Amino acid sequence: MYQFSYADVLADDSRAARQEERQAFDIVLDRLETARRKGPNSGEAVEALHLLDRFWKFLMEDLAHPDNGLPKPLKTNLLQIGVWILREIEGLRQGRKHSFDALIEINATIRDGLQSTP
Repeated sequence: MYQFSYADVLADDSRAARQEERQAFDIVLDRLETARRKGPNSGEAVEALHLLDRFWKFLMEDLAHPDNGLPKPLKTNLLQIGVWILREIEGLRQGRKHSFDALIEINATIRDGLQSTP
């Protein structure tokens, strides 16, 4: 018979959550890379920006929730990044921005940080 401590179960849940978050970032990054290759006026760009917008709004809602267990300074920083990302998305949509590079870089950096999290 298996016996698990509550801490083991929580650690497993946390690892599974980080894995799911990394996978979500991978999907978003794949779409952004495709959009970069196809150009900011392509259908792929429209789809990538829509996905990124929905993804970050979901993350920001989760970060703002009182039950989110991340340290407050980290939540604050991620929320500020989220606001910046939403502004970049709008800039690309309106033609004021023409490059996906910064969006790809920041999302890859966050994803990579999740990979190094135990």
